[in-house]
Amino acid sequence: MKKWLGRIGFALLVIVLVAFVALATWEPFWAKRDDVTVDNREYTAEIVRDEFGVPHIYGKTDADVAYGVAVAHSEDDFATLQNVIAMSRGRYGAIAGQDGAAFDYAYHLLDARGTAEETYPTLPEDTRALFDAYAKGLNDFAEQNPGEIKLGNLFPVDGVDVAAGFALRQPFFSGLGNIIGPLVEGEPLNTEHGPAIPGFGAPTDVSRTSDVPSPEVPVPGQQARAWPLPWGEDGALAGSNAFAIAPEKSGGPTILVSNSHQPLRGGVAWYELVVESDEGWHYAGANFPGSPFPFLGHNEHLGWTNTVNTPDMVDIYKLVMNDDGTQYRIGDQWRELEARTVTLPVRLGPVTLPIRRTVYRSVHGPVIRNDDGYFAVRYGGIGNLGQLDAYYRLNKATSLEEFEEILARMDIPSTNFIYGDEAGNIAYIYNAALPDRATGYDWRTILPGDDPKAIWPGPVAYQELPRYVNPPSGWLYNANNTPFTAAGADSDLSPDAFDPRLGVELKQTNRSRRAWKLMSEAESLDRATLEKIKYDTTYAREGYIADLWDGLDALDLSDDAELARARDMLKGWDFTADSIGEADSLALLLIREFMSCRYQNKACPDVRAELQKAVDHLNTHFGRLDPPMSDLLRLRQGDVDLPLDGGSDTLRASTLWDVDEDGRLSVRHGDSFIQWVEWLPGERVSSRSIQPYGAATTRPQSPHYADQAPLFVQHRLKPVHFWRDDVMANAASRKTVTSRR
Repeated sequence: MKKWLGRIGFALLVIVLVAFVALATWEPFWAKRDDVTVDNREYTAEIVRDEFGVPHIYGKTDADVAYGVAVAHSEDDFATLQNVIAMSRGRYGAIAGQDGAAFDYAYHLLDARGTAEETYPTLPEDTRALFDAYAKGLNDFAEQNPGEIKLGNLFPVDGVDVAAGFALRQPFFSGLGNIIGPLVEGEPLNTEHGPAIPGFGAPTDVSRTSDVPSPEVPVPGQQARAWPLPWGEDGALAGSNAFAIAPEKSGGPTILVSNSHQPLRGGVAWYELVVESDEGWHYAGANFPGSPFPFLGHNEHLGWTNTVNTPDMVDIYKLVMNDDGTQYRIGDQWRELEARTVTLPVRLGPVTLPIRRTVYRSVHGPVIRNDDGYFAVRYGGIGNLGQLDAYYRLNKATSLEEFEEILARMDIPSTNFIYGDEAGNIAYIYNAALPDRATGYDWRTILPGDDPKAIWPGPVAYQELPRYVNPPSGWLYNANNTPFTAAGADSDLSPDAFDPRLGVELKQTNRSRRAWKLMSEAESLDRATLEKIKYDTTYAREGYIADLWDGLDALDLSDDAELARARDMLKGWDFTADSIGEADSLALLLIREFMSCRYQNKACPDVRAELQKAVDHLNTHFGRLDPPMSDLLRLRQGDVDLPLDGGSDTLRASTLWDVDEDGRLSVRHGDSFIQWVEWLPGERVSSRSIQPYGAATTRPQSPHYADQAPLFVQHRLKPVHFWRDDVMANAASRKTVTSRR
């Protein structure tokens, strides 16, 4: 008997070991593809790095340059590039576990791969060449550095894979994450708030904060607790500032200031570069990991920057289904509901679990099934990947007319464009593929899925968008606010001039209130004046700030002397996050959650509870209520640990942070890539820039891991070496890279 028990035990052990080995090794073999079109063309690029390690990439052709972009970026941040590629192939869960699998679910739900495969062959040949060359650069770096590869069979990739990353990420900049999440979780639909589908908040939220539970992948039998946006831990732009000043207002140059607020690390962290080819592509700016070209910056003639806008671009339809859930009704016809079973790889420790999910699709768009039924989602720009070509053409545009002709294609589904050029023009285009909705429906509610007239065909015409060109005030700005405050009292557009079905937001931010006031009051917006505005740390006692302070006034704190003292400190605060006042640290901790809830149109937390949390935090880690804010708020990277100023929703933005073990707040989102461009008549364009860390944010051994941080905290900018003679005079390294056959 003992012998049989021993044999059974041994057999069970073998089964367990076999199962463990299978779960530890299946995913790369399952993901292996034989259909990758390996690019065997030869590319040659020169990579010259300046004193800050910023790559300047040269080539005979634009494709040569794109190859060099991939190699240079891989040298600085191959870890993040691999995450983006894994997302672009629906395999991020094999790297990031449950968080990553939620992204992979979105990849399949939106049919990112199908959109890329359908669209890619229709792109112009030179655009496809750019993406093919970029993929080749990634493949070559992976082949030459096998020890850095995170996931088996992730490479080689092709241009379609890179394009699929665009198809996945772009819809979420239009607020899709705030729709999909509640639908997947089966949350009841709240009809109280706008501007988009009520209850889902302003599209593009301020991202997950450090005290929010980590998301779980929505697998059968589980309910997801949160919905991450599918491109990195910090989500989309929580805020950005942009300024354009005409020569008559600046006293000399056309000024364009790009002040994007992005995560400081990860899949949508800015990467600075300068590109130049013999085919006329010459541009200085920044891109996101996974892109062969910059998304903002300037060329010799013109430049632009972007801020996130939050129009109502997403509509939800409740489908009328047959009894077995296989068909849905449109008009008087029944149609088959597309259903596809997908596998989500979910890494748990040393093993990777294969989780099966079913994704659905109707003529409206992706469909989510929950306990309340089947809901289809339709969003602006659905199925359109024309942005792959549009951004490339914008990089090479030479005039305002050409620039607008490209935008008028409506291929870039969202984001404001703030523009300046050598001719002295400034412009602000509220760019968005706003749905061309029919009359007779309440587009802020759930729509009838069986009504074909409720399915809009595409976007409105470009001419219907809010737009400013050379306003009389001589200045323009945006700080993620309504486009109806942008140029001063005598130049601002009126919301009454636009159809409410466009869904244009009417919200304000503190940054907007401050920028509008300060720019309106300035007689001249020269460099010094504009710098003071850009680095302003003041809160206006309006909007959610006024409500919060009114809430503090209303508290009965007779039972708690410590809270009463904290409240009195805040009542005497000067409303500047400059690390001078005794209440700066208290205010910093308190304000963020109230900024966040208003930005997302969610219920705000209890004022007393949040005050208690701030008091407890300061007492626990500092032993006092009034530590200098500079001791609390830090810019940290490796051995670099520097004080920061600004707060959530100030023009000098320190928006989101992680709470470190010592109680300090390590900023991870806020002012990121800043670029200041000037065109003076008769002179070559010049620009300056800064990053919070450096050019190589995931290479601790690099001298450029955090070499820009001291300048960043001092409100200083470094030179951008746009012209080759300047580049060579400041070159720290120079090499030529050639593709492998």
